[in-house]
Amino acid sequence: MITRNEIFQHAQEKYGTSPDYPFQKFPTYAALRHASSKKWYALIMNVLPEKVGLEGTEEIDIINLKCPPEISASLRNEDNILPGYHMNKENWISVVLHRTDPEGDMYNLMEQSYDLTK
Repeated sequence: MITRNEIFQHAQEKYGTSPDYPFQKFPTYAALRHASSKKWYALIMNVLPEKVGLEGTEEIDIINLKCPPEISASLRNEDNILPGYHMNKENWISVVLHRTDPEGDMYNLMEQSYDLTK
């Protein structure tokens, strides 16, 4: 399992960015943005599992990341990588944090999103 705090720490160390909370209606939704352009490269949200096609009743943390359309479909595994929630599903994926191995590809996906959104 990887946590939002671990992602925030990685973003600070690797990209020098800290989360901001742009949605008054959703005060726990955290955007990670490029320092210069303010475009976000990641958005962490807590949602009900049914919102992303999963079962369960307790909120889960997901992170939306930009992904090249030619590989986004092949990454989706219906377990921890899903079509981007509330985003263009060709270009974005949602990763379920509590189902993601911190030693896995999470930070590679995050770097890819950072590069694609420059």
